Amino acid sequence: PDRVLAAMQRAAPNIYASELEDMVIGILSDLKEIAGTSGHAAIYIANGHGTWEACLSNTLSRGDRILTLSTGLFANAWGRVAADLGAEVECIEFGTASPIEPAVVAERLARDSTHQIKAVLAVQVDTASSVRNDIPALSKAIQETGHPALLMVDCVASLGCEQFRMDDWGVDVMLSASQKGLMTPPGIGFLFFNERAKRIGRDANMRTRYWDWNARVEPEEFYFRFCGTAPTHHLFGLRTALDMLIKEEGLEAAHDRHARLARAIWAAVEAWAQGSAISLNIEDEAHRSHAVTTICLGEKRGSELREWTDSVAGVTLGIGLGMETPEDPESQRYFRMAHMGHVNAHMMLGMLAVVDAGFKALGIEHGEGAVAAAAKICSGTIS
Repeated sequence: PDRVLAAMQRAAPNIYASELEDMVIGILSDLKEIAGTSGHAAIYIANGHGTWEACLSNTLSRGDRILTLSTGLFANAWGRVAADLGAEVECIEFGTASPIEPAVVAERLARDSTHQIKAVLAVQVDTASSVRNDIPALSKAIQETGHPALLMVDCVASLGCEQFRMDDWGVDVMLSASQKGLMTPPGIGFLFFNERAKRIGRDANMRTRYWDWNARVEPEEFYFRFCGTAPTHHLFGLRTALDMLIKEEGLEAAHDRHARLARAIWAAVEAWAQGSAISLNIEDEAHRSHAVTTICLGEKRGSELREWTDSVAGVTLGIGLGMETPEDPESQRYFRMAHMGHVNAHMMLGMLAVVDAGFKALGIEHGEGAVAAAAKICSGTIS
């Protein structure tokens, strides 16, 4: 948002003054409200990949076994970070068009009678496939096995867009970053963890000075909260973004807005699908993300469409990230629409109109009435 950018355009502050420290304490409180936790929160100068490493290094030791639950691209990528750090990684693959099946995870943990698996890694929303995983159901399934593995969840693509109730859902560690639903330029990451995770990770031998969460949640002085100089201007921007999200719009209203705009996108794609090969990547509406939608064109013209919308109409569509197949190594059949963060109905309707025009200009077969279908959702004419 322009207000966030404007908040960052100021002279560098005195990093030792209480004003900055007080602001960060308020930021941490608001972040925990969004995460649905009364536990601990740490801020890192990093993106989501950095908070992956922070999460792992504070809880695991070399040689520990973890279980990753893949529903797209990012759980696997997180697992590769764990392997590089010295963990043994086992993956259950659910494909790129289906959510996690909690019963399958429970069955695997039930067979781990000696509790070799120390953590289960999942994403709430995989931004590549646009699947939304049922984290409460996953947590319940793990708890019912009696297995002590930590449940760790990546919310980079969902925090602020989707409801997340860390404490109520029994999540031990959750991570996110600033650049999507929290409406701040990329560069700061967030890690939330409960007392059980802190206790289990007490002797973790992957921990390093920079990633150590203890120093950040219990700093001797403000300087140590960031292991050095704070990301001052990002913090000013984040403070404004949180004001907009929590104090002005309200978190529940923001979640409702994202859900409504997502349904508008889906309605448009379903209209395009009539008589054509276009389809939503996630068939079951209950497992579609409210933050991003992955769309299959049915033909290898994704790059052509994205180039047209960008060069002719100034609309940037997402690539078919992580959707490669041997037949389509560059994901040309897929593109993605983001509807996260600082977005509203006129932005979404404009984007849909541009894509519709792109289909017509390029001769891509599609059904009619997409923008009208989306407009009915945005207007409240239909739910």
